[in-house]
Amino acid sequence: MKTTFCKTILDSIVNAVNRFPNRPAFCINEKHFTYLQFGQCVSKIRTQLKKTEYRNTMIGLVINDDLETYASIFALWLEGLCYVPLHPNWPLERCLDICEQVELDLILDSSETSRYENIRVLNTAQLEYAGDCLEPKEGISDEELAYILFTSGSTGKPKGVMMMRRNVAAFMDSFWQTGIKITEEDRCLQCFDLSFDVSVQGYLVPLSKGACCYTVPYGQIKYIYVSGLIEDHQLTFGAMAPSMLRYIKPYFDEIDASSLKTCILTAEACPLNLMKDWYNCATNTEIYDFYGPTECTIYCTYYKLNKWGENKTINGSVSIGKPLANCTAIILDENGNECKPCEKGELCIAGDQVTKGYWKNEEKNASSFFYKEIDGVKMRFYHTGDLCFKDADGDIMYSGRLDHQAKIQGFRVEMGEIEWHAREFLGDKDVVCMAFDNKDGLTEIAMFIESEEFNPDEMIAYMRTKMPSYMIPTRLFYVPAFPLNANDKTDKVKLKNMII
Repeated sequence: MKTTFCKTILDSIVNAVNRFPNRPAFCINEKHFTYLQFGQCVSKIRTQLKKTEYRNTMIGLVINDDLETYASIFALWLEGLCYVPLHPNWPLERCLDICEQVELDLILDSSETSRYENIRVLNTAQLEYAGDCLEPKEGISDEELAYILFTSGSTGKPKGVMMMRRNVAAFMDSFWQTGIKITEEDRCLQCFDLSFDVSVQGYLVPLSKGACCYTVPYGQIKYIYVSGLIEDHQLTFGAMAPSMLRYIKPYFDEIDASSLKTCILTAEACPLNLMKDWYNCATNTEIYDFYGPTECTIYCTYYKLNKWGENKTINGSVSIGKPLANCTAIILDENGNECKPCEKGELCIAGDQVTKGYWKNEEKNASSFFYKEIDGVKMRFYHTGDLCFKDADGDIMYSGRLDHQAKIQGFRVEMGEIEWHAREFLGDKDVVCMAFDNKDGLTEIAMFIESEEFNPDEMIAYMRTKMPSYMIPTRLFYVPAFPLNANDKTDKVKLKNMII
């Protein structure tokens, strides 16, 4: 008997390959690849996997922007394996830390030369097609892992979020129940790195319907490239972060985005005024605000904006709406009791999309997940760390973070990880990092150093060997002695007031 993951995802992709062999599946760096080419690429990698020895069912995947990388994902899934993204532009030390945590013994890499010397590497670009190999392996449970995404961790080490096959299948079922329609005629934007969970929606939605997936090459200025894709290729569907639209906003008058039928805004708070301006550019689009932490599989709530009427907002940002079909959302006060309508508390999510937890991190699992009985049913919830409330209609309003995290370019970042690496370099100097919104509404990171002013070039260079570029602070402040509050703790309010 086929599992839900097979029926919902693998069968859909294989059906698209068989039904639409001559239609484009991908447009990568302005080159189109058909479903026939995609299916053959999946087959050649799958065939080699069957011949390859490996101990671990988790396989490293260097996430280049090419057909082999996307084909590798489905080759691994057809074989019942799990992929672990390794970004080619991340510091090698960070990637090797991920390899060590997961104990990888095989990496798929389409690069001309590999950075990985002590782990077996299968170069997928050098393989030859020798016949179709698209039948899913039998006996693979939906409880097996589909992918592990490593996100920022407060202890200086990235932490891995484990996504099961049933989580991904539940997400896709939820997504289609929103009413969004995609056909083989659609041209869909995939502008997120494969290390970021929204990318999974970015490729699954078009490929499961026989549509074309348009990607963004590394090295391009993303917002310029995306606006060009929308206009030049008449894209009809896309998910973006609001920060991308802020970058594009000065050019709204020059961009023709009238081809867009559906636009998802995600990964950050969605400002209503920006959406109104976007409507003037994307004149025929329906806009959705989707919300979701990685631990709840991409999205877990959504709100459809009303182009001509009123929209629910808080502090200028659009509501995150109601839960997706396979999610349950509650708001809890500090005592763990459900809040009444309009009372603020922590948003907690349960349902089939909630992940298994963090890779080999029982302490974090214990603090992040909990059980609570709802209407007589015991459910496992995830602490999102987001301060929210439900209005009288049950729509959820997002008010900010409860913890020491922020969203930078859509990535969730632990300030503690940045502080950790800075202290490692500085030694005896104390450090505090904070996220702030600049005059353009974009989130940046400020670092406060308890020190006299010094040349930070060596420190920044060191941090670049430890973290992705989006985690490097953009503003530095030198404070001879950190101010203290009434509890003799660093007064972060006073520090934040220093940011002009």
